[in-house]
Amino acid sequence: MFAPSDVFFNWDKIEQRKQALKGTWPSDAELIILDEFHKSSKWKTWIKGEYDTHRKKYKFLLTGSARLDTYRRGGDSLQGRYHYYRLHPFSLSELNGKKTSAIPNHELNFSETFSTSDYHALLKFGGFPEPFLQQNERILRKWHNERMERFMREDIRDLTMIQDIANLGLLLELLPERASSILSINSLAQDLQVNFRTISNWLDTFDQLYYSFRLSPYQSRKIASVRKEKKLYLWDWSSISDESRRLENMIASHLLKFCHFLTDDDGWNVELCYLRDSTGRETDFLVTLDKKPWFAVEVKLSDSQLSKNLLYFKEKLKIPLCYQIIGNMDLDVEKAGVRIMSAAKFINALV
Repeated sequence: MFAPSDVFFNWDKIEQRKQALKGTWPSDAELIILDEFHKSSKWKTWIKGEYDTHRKKYKFLLTGSARLDTYRRGGDSLQGRYHYYRLHPFSLSELNGKKTSAIPNHELNFSETFSTSDYHALLKFGGFPEPFLQQNERILRKWHNERMERFMREDIRDLTMIQDIANLGLLLELLPERASSILSINSLAQDLQVNFRTISNWLDTFDQLYYSFRLSPYQSRKIASVRKEKKLYLWDWSSISDESRRLENMIASHLLKFCHFLTDDDGWNVELCYLRDSTGRETDFLVTLDKKPWFAVEVKLSDSQLSKNLLYFKEKLKIPLCYQIIGNMDLDVEKAGVRIMSAAKFINALV
């Protein structure tokens, strides 16, 4: 919650932008919130100067629709002047008012109390505030359309030099049906008749602008890991029509939020990847701590039969904890050292 003394400036409001760039700050302010100011080509140099000048009087909070850690790398360094936090869509435990009590390299803390209605609403409407809070299919459709329009005409226009908006729009239309699977850039390049490097650069831009994220395979000589194949996921999983893929994407988003929280807030080196070897055996997710396996997760919509691939990787990599998550079943049992449980109960133990 923001305090009455907090002051908000939005880059897209011309008067607010001018006032901020002049360094004209209200004398009674404590926290100054600057939204979308990374759109300025010299934002790092500017905010460094303002912070160094006013650090004893004001605190600054920068928010934006692009990844401030990677976008516009040039300019003065802000090292030692800021903490970086990644903001995610709503998660089940957040909606239930539950704070994570996870201890790295230990079993997750599962609770019996959670809202199944919130779980189903999240799966259908996604975790972005506007469609989730309304929970109306008509509003969801309109929000999807308006979000794509804003994304292409505002974020892409303001933050990149991309000119081929037509093919960019076609790429955006293709990605939801490829979500929760290994992404072939070659296939996309052939479909759009655009060269490989261009598609690769566009996908990097989507990641930087919080449209999508990709997971790399875990590397280990013990399993002859594949190296270059990445899996694609969307920040807005509600745009995925196939329920099985949508479920996996929602689990991916919850796990990524969990890893980012432990990294950003507590400083742990926690990462999310997936498991796949050269023979095609695959398990959906692996969470690592200091590059070593912590727990693996396999997601199924309704199949409670124990995954042979999950068992294989469990033994080969000596994974301490393994979970098989079932979307359409309410259960919690253990088989061969693997805990098989409902998706709602699992993600409620995250963040």
